[in-house]
Amino acid sequence: MNSPNRTTHIRLTSHPEPNAATVRRPIKWGVSDPKERGPVIGSITNPSDRNVIGAHGGSYSLYRALAISARALNPMARPDLHNTHPTAEIGPHPQWFEPGRIVSLDPWGHMVGQIYRDDIASDVDIRPTIAITKARLNMPEILSAMGAKRLKADGGVLRASGDISVTKVAVDPVWYLPGIAERFGCAEGELRRTLFEQTGGMFPELVTRPDMSVFLPPIGNITVYVIGEVAKLSHPKTRIACRVHDECNGSDVFGSDICTCRPYLVHGIEECVREAQSGGVGIIAYNRKEGRALGEVTKFLVYNARKRQEGGDKASTYFERTECVAGVQDARFQQLMPDVLNWLGIRRIDRLMSMSNMKYDAITASGIEVVERVPIPAELVPPDAQVELEAKKAAGYYTPEGAPDASDLEKIKGRDLERF
Repeated sequence: MNSPNRTTHIRLTSHPEPNAATVRRPIKWGVSDPKERGPVIGSITNPSDRNVIGAHGGSYSLYRALAISARALNPMARPDLHNTHPTAEIGPHPQWFEPGRIVSLDPWGHMVGQIYRDDIASDVDIRPTIAITKARLNMPEILSAMGAKRLKADGGVLRASGDISVTKVAVDPVWYLPGIAERFGCAEGELRRTLFEQTGGMFPELVTRPDMSVFLPPIGNITVYVIGEVAKLSHPKTRIACRVHDECNGSDVFGSDICTCRPYLVHGIEECVREAQSGGVGIIAYNRKEGRALGEVTKFLVYNARKRQEGGDKASTYFERTECVAGVQDARFQQLMPDVLNWLGIRRIDRLMSMSNMKYDAITASGIEVVERVPIPAELVPPDAQVELEAKKAAGYYTPEGAPDASDLEKIKGRDLERF
């Protein structure tokens, strides 16, 4: 609390200042030498070292603030990174330094404890934005696939218990603003101003600190599950199966049958296991973009609007009702999605489990070849998800030969499905 005799001066920073400060440790994005590139410093333990807008932890930074407010966390606490280094080596790959290839994550984010060891020892608060660990994945649908003889345990990739051996990667977003602006075809100044205004002025440095070109946005992260040998990912002869999946809490976690999200996700996992057992590698890239990046509240409002309209839920008004509620049909805009695939060193995907043109176009535009697109099998589509599937097909989603159509879905309607 301030003393009665002490005056506190608060300087508002809603407009650029002519003599704005210059960061002490500028980031040279895309430089191949990580020390020359410079570390990402978003901590507040020593404000003069900060060289990015925002804070580490992104969407979790507010919980950290609450913990400090509750006096449960010392605001000057720093992470002890001993023994937290990656369990698998990823990179560096040529894509890390190819202009414009990676703009939404820090490719060196998992190596900071090793690369910047001396800086950390000299009291610079540098924190990882990527973590890599080993784990086992177990889903009941995988056991069902084993029971149906579609998958067979091999003791390595897939165990008799149904456990799948995976390398698991968590990636926090790190946005290089000039590169983000180029991806979306706008001026960097316009992007900064819009980000500032549409977050209610939450990040004034977007408009007051042009010397800071990196932003840690308060959005969800990406989780990557690698099935098979990580070291094979960048080998040109390695076959790669991939499912790029956008979060759907209702289906992925709680099994809602109004969409195909969980069935397609688990179908992707099964195909990735099969590829890894054949000597290739499987990739599941899970993006936190709930409700087409519009949020779960909006998604549930749309559900109500769809179900209550005259004539019931219809494919012809599926996207229209979303736009009426949210103002846009889909806010995922997949332009940033391929960055994590380029970070992994991937040049070709042999089997992409997706029917989305948005995803396919973004991946191929980023320089990654897609050999085959694999639709969801008709028998995995829940009866209540027929409207979603028909609406996506009508809206121009990719529908290769073999993709479920209305006649396929009618054959399985009303039948108990053994879901993957």
